[in-house]
Amino acid sequence: MTRLASRQPVTLIGGAPLDPDDLTQALSLAPVVAAADGGADTALANGLVPQAVWGDFDSISARARAEIPPGNLHPVTEQDSTDFEKCLSRIDAPLVIAVGFAGARHDHFLAALSTLSRRIGPPCILIAAEDIITLCPPEIALDLPPGTRLSLFPMGPASGYAQGLKWPIDGLDFAPDARIGTSNAATGPVLLQTEGPMLLILPRAHLVTLARAL
Repeated sequence: MTRLASRQPVTLIGGAPLDPDDLTQALSLAPVVAAADGGADTALANGLVPQAVWGDFDSISARARAEIPPGNLHPVTEQDSTDFEKCLSRIDAPLVIAVGFAGARHDHFLAALSTLSRRIGPPCILIAAEDIITLCPPEIALDLPPGTRLSLFPMGPASGYAQGLKWPIDGLDFAPDARIGTSNAATGPVLLQTEGPMLLILPRAHLVTLARAL
């Protein structure tokens, strides 16, 4: 299993369409580049050579295979995991910012959320259109201005405690087929403690705040 070890955060590029601003924002915080399968072509199209590419290689182009150093290409043939999971499980870094995993096929996006919920690899922030999504750690403190939209989405049975939310969550039982916590709002700085797989969704304007908190 070939891994990428980095003391700096890593930008992981997927094969879904992405806004150039996504990549700019990610690289400003995570300068090391890796790619999932066809995301290698996106990297090259933006003048980037990924330090590592993983996947089943059903999407990467012949041009990308030729231009990326062979030592950076790591095909993984098993089909029991997604390319996103293959990548996260092989990265050792303080943080991963993932772009190009939302905005194309909904089944691929849902699979990416499933991967996040299983806490695979380093802390990971997924940029998805106007939102940023991460798996809540057991405790996180966020310096958010009052009125900031903050959504919690359980990916299994979950519970939590929070300070600084408009609608309290203390003592509530969450589940994807029962109570969810979308469209809450910060009243100021937030302290959030959770048990179980809970996704945290914020406006992308707070990417730096979330990255520092993780």
